[in-house]
Amino acid sequence: QVQLVESGGTLVQPGGSLTLSCLVSGLFFSDSNMGWFRQAPGKEREFVAVISRTGRAIHYADFAKGRFVISRDNAENTVSLQMNDLKAEDTAVYHCAADRSLVVSTTPAPYEYWGQGTQVTVSS
Repeated sequence: QVQLVESGGTLVQPGGSLTLSCLVSGLFFSDSNMGWFRQAPGKEREFVAVISRTGRAIHYADFAKGRFVISRDNAENTVSLQMNDLKAEDTAVYHCAADRSLVVSTTPAPYEYWGQGTQVTVSS
């Protein structure tokens, strides 16, 4: 049974930092590209960042460039998202997702497995 479990979401003040983690089990983690997506109330799920199997290919959404850093540890089956200089508009449920296709994707469709998400709230 494949499981993706996110953690680290919480209430943080604007300008603050937060690191989200996603622990994957039941899957050959090193065979999967790993993505982070987010969904705010009333909005569609949007791409945040993706990291390839080996970590050599990384892509960010424009809003994440310069503020967020995605990383993975294939020995620990985890993918992380470090978020800095958080803004109110970063408030959302953040999901990690696994994609076993050969190319990294910035759209949700190819991702086969999803976590339940972790809530990030940026507010003073």
